[in-house]
Amino acid sequence: MTSSKLSISAHARDELLSHAREGAARDPPEEICGVLVGDGQARRISSVRPVSNIATDPRVTYELDPSETVAIFEAVESAGDDVIGFYHSHPESAPVPSDTDRERATWPGYVYLICTPDGRLTAHEWTGDDFRERGIIVE
Repeated sequence: MTSSKLSISAHARDELLSHAREGAARDPPEEICGVLVGDGQARRISSVRPVSNIATDPRVTYELDPSETVAIFEAVESAGDDVIGFYHSHPESAPVPSDTDRERATWPGYVYLICTPDGRLTAHEWTGDDFRERGIIVE
């Protein structure tokens, strides 16, 4: 993926933010996570697929359920779509990659989108060494 901008459909954005608000409403608030689906060549996210957060401390970190993630990858590829990357929320902090996000990123070239319950979104492409921020266009 080489383009600096990433587009997301308004519907996918709304689903992602609804999911983030559900996680923020829990007591205590929890990070939510999932998979970004769409057209990799066009860098366009058309849908999101929620995945259970199995982290031991979901208030401050996320870990995608491996079996759910594999099933989503298989379904997406079978449908002829692409996995663009992953998303998670920061229910109590800014939508920027944390040290933990950097330590756990393992998919070079994929987008890691971070959202907050109040509607802020940031996208970051993992280079293998660090995150490179990408602009987001809502369509």
